[in-house]
Amino acid sequence: MATTTKYIFVTGGVTSSLGKGIIAASLAKLLQAQGYRTTIQKLDPYINIDPGTLNPYEHGECYVTDDGAETDLDLGHYERFLNVPTSQANNVTTGRIYQSVIEKERRGEFLGKTVQVIPHITDEIKHRIQILGNSGDYDIVITEIGGTVGDIESLPYIEAVRQLKWDLGEHNALVIHLTLIPYLSAAGELKTKPTQHSVKTLMESGVQANILVCRTEHELPEELRDKLARFCNVTKESVIQSIDASTIYDVPNLMLEQGLDTIVLKKLDLESNTPNLDQWNAFLKRHKNPNSEVTIGLIGKYVELQDSYKSILESFIHAGAENEVKVNVESVHSEYLNGDNAKAMLSHLDGVLVAPGFGERGIEGKIDAVRYVRENNIPFLGICLGMQMAVIEFSRNVLGLEDANSTEMNANTKHPVIDLMEAQKTITDKGGTMRLGAWDCKLTPDSILGKLYNTEIIKERHRHRYEFNSDYKTQIEAKGMLATGLNPETNLVEIVEIPSHPWFVGVQYHPEYKSTVAKPHPLFIAFVAAALKHKKNN
Repeated sequence: MATTTKYIFVTGGVTSSLGKGIIAASLAKLLQAQGYRTTIQKLDPYINIDPGTLNPYEHGECYVTDDGAETDLDLGHYERFLNVPTSQANNVTTGRIYQSVIEKERRGEFLGKTVQVIPHITDEIKHRIQILGNSGDYDIVITEIGGTVGDIESLPYIEAVRQLKWDLGEHNALVIHLTLIPYLSAAGELKTKPTQHSVKTLMESGVQANILVCRTEHELPEELRDKLARFCNVTKESVIQSIDASTIYDVPNLMLEQGLDTIVLKKLDLESNTPNLDQWNAFLKRHKNPNSEVTIGLIGKYVELQDSYKSILESFIHAGAENEVKVNVESVHSEYLNGDNAKAMLSHLDGVLVAPGFGERGIEGKIDAVRYVRENNIPFLGICLGMQMAVIEFSRNVLGLEDANSTEMNANTKHPVIDLMEAQKTITDKGGTMRLGAWDCKLTPDSILGKLYNTEIIKERHRHRYEFNSDYKTQIEAKGMLATGLNPETNLVEIVEIPSHPWFVGVQYHPEYKSTVAKPHPLFIAFVAAALKHKKNN
């Protein structure tokens, strides 16, 4: 355990999407496995207050924490690797920084001074970086700086890092710079120039990288490491290779082989031991050596960008390993699905998940998908909007309420089986105003999920405005779809099941947000097991 909180800053150069989040999470895993209390935060340079109002095509999935923060999808990686919940403090945007400074100015907190990027914006960034460190809960705080070095919007963050390195003193802070070593196939060689220029750009802002992590498709030869060390002002042992991996869950072991944790702890003047990765490697062994496989259809409308459903895809990896099953996820665009082609598109699947989302595009395709799997006894899991689609489909085709719909899709429907929550009806702002974060749910003991969780009260994360309309609850239950999970305070329906179906579950919450390597989510484990059973029986 460190006597003073240590800070690690992870920056990126040349191009985005190098995998700073995975490198940060992998390093954190190695440090955690040596007994250091470690957390990770993400500083995002965009001016949105949070990613809650961003289209998934723009920024991928919006990840939600227990305390209701709508955050960057990298926080999902942090939780999945560390099995430690994140919070509002783990994700900060430029929009939130400026909003905070402007609110302070309006309150007169700057005593009439001219408010400027330096020192006021950079001071706010430094304050946000140190909130987690000052809590006393962590020995090491890793801060991932979004964007790439040289971007105009990243400059205040880099300046804040420069100042903090001086403020915190020697051995209390270091900078890891993640960069690209491209391979030119025509010349048959790796090129270091992009890394040299990236490090030079960082130095122009007054920040010297302490460690280089080099993304590469090929092994870095010794002479290339020597060259990088010489031109980038780092020791040779501080040039770390990050070669492409078959799965992100290999990266901690690859970083261990490269000695990233050892050099980091050496520079932070902390004791280094052999990390205990027994549980992690047991998961990897099951993941890489499945006994069978299943194919599950993911019905969504953002399927062109896999990051839109990142937590769901990772949850299938965790649950697959737990079942020793390889889960093949087949994306099905709900806009192109209908009653006529549902059989052709879905009949070969071992299970179907209807994904979350917002808006009316692709809705009828989701409803047709639910009808097909309900009538053909294919295991079904509906998440958030997917659960709502199951209620609409059941109301239309079993209850005979042909006009049944959600008021999100049709404000004038005669049968609003899904309706806007009462608390949402007076809200005009879109950002951060949904039902967010962890809420209690009371389970029916002998239901599918009652037996699965084996407890009376569960706490799961939410992100929605619309809800099951309880005015229709008696009608719907009379026909065989049961509400088996309710919020104990509001009586909001959280879970629906069809007991007569082999495995049919819809949940208003997002179980995928709580699935980790160490604790795969029980709902995904059970769904994958049901898909395997369906495959064996057919």
